[in-house]
Amino acid sequence: MTATSRILDRAFRPVDAASGAVFRIVFGILMLIATLRFFAHGWISEYYEMPSHFFSYFGLDWIKPWPAPGMDVHFAVMAVLAVMITVGLWYRASVVLFGVLFAYAHLIDQTNYLNHYYLVICLCALMAVLPLHATCSLDARRNASVRHGTMPTWVLWALRAQIGLVYVFGGIAKLKYDWVVEAMPLKIWLPGQTDFPVIGPWLAQEWMAYAFSWAGLAFDLSIVPLLLWSRTRRHAYFLVIGFHLVTARMFTLGMFPWIMMASSLIFLPPSWPRRLVATSRPLRCGPDNAPKPSRHPRLILIALGVYFAFHVVMPFRHWLYPGDVCWTEQGFRFSWNVMVMEKAGSVGFRVLEPSTGRKWSVPPTEYLTRYQTKMMSTQPDHILQLAHLIADDFRDRGVRDPEVRVDAFASLNGRPRQRLIDPSVDLARETDSLAPRAWILPRSTP
Repeated sequence: MTATSRILDRAFRPVDAASGAVFRIVFGILMLIATLRFFAHGWISEYYEMPSHFFSYFGLDWIKPWPAPGMDVHFAVMAVLAVMITVGLWYRASVVLFGVLFAYAHLIDQTNYLNHYYLVICLCALMAVLPLHATCSLDARRNASVRHGTMPTWVLWALRAQIGLVYVFGGIAKLKYDWVVEAMPLKIWLPGQTDFPVIGPWLAQEWMAYAFSWAGLAFDLSIVPLLLWSRTRRHAYFLVIGFHLVTARMFTLGMFPWIMMASSLIFLPPSWPRRLVATSRPLRCGPDNAPKPSRHPRLILIALGVYFAFHVVMPFRHWLYPGDVCWTEQGFRFSWNVMVMEKAGSVGFRVLEPSTGRKWSVPPTEYLTRYQTKMMSTQPDHILQLAHLIADDFRDRGVRDPEVRVDAFASLNGRPRQRLIDPSVDLARETDSLAPRAWILPRSTP
């Protein structure tokens, strides 16, 4: 047997489909909760109706919110689709449509970016091609052709790889001087957690910041191997629960800890749900059929290879840009930079009409909500977009060829404030692109 044949044989070897079904069910429940939270907290109005301007992703400025009450309908449909994913009704169509609607909503404004939003989009894209409705689903009850008690091994490993990437690259992102040597930003955050049960009074001490920094780094870099090794898997999963419960209690992380705790169940043996209930009967949806062999097994593995190669390369793209990625933020998003910085800034805009010498001082709050102003003040690409918006607005007012300059200052991980943007550059003449931004001043403070 050739090496290729051995790989194909192992990748398509059947394993229990129970863990895949549980992954689908838990994912659907969490997405329902995540969607309903937007209604409960009034975030639909705050993020999509109140703002008059949105910071678009490069090349995606055509993605805009629906006119009211369109976004309420948008999220209501997402909630229905989340229920359909949970029960496995028209599963593939449901997960595809949910993923599209979820991505659309969260690509409207960059200020709303969160790592777990990106993870949800990735999981939807992956789940759309995985047979996670083969058992314990309404699809399996209605249609005998999709009812299987097993799934190919590659399905299990694809989900494990997607979740594993978050941990591994989350650890790699922490391999920075600030995190390892200075215990930043935990030196800033932990003193505010003195009300934490049992260890709260010690959290204001410097040594605790180092302990948490190094423990977090060790957890991210080691938890995937520990989950994969059968001898440590069970203890490692309890460690996953403990780690994410602590971080959920200490920090405002939204759904991220709960998504990671639930998703990490996929590292357990594929038959664990059946063993948990001590009988396979509750997980059956009628007699199981043998799944049909794949017609193009090599193409499936090639497609998976391309997909994961992309996700391995993406977090390293910041190497294409000069300077500290936490300062310039070029290549920062979509790279699993989880909790690696505390950054604060302030920005003032100056408009000049060259032909007359007239000048205006423009506060960002004339165009943005308070939350958008806070997020924009530390992100150079947002500052550039707002500069263009201001220039367009002043042209509409009759100002000829307005020049827009900024006084932007930022502090990274407790350092003294320094200029973030070159104040001599007319940002109205700078174009947004994926190229390095020469108008971002290098971080010079120690």
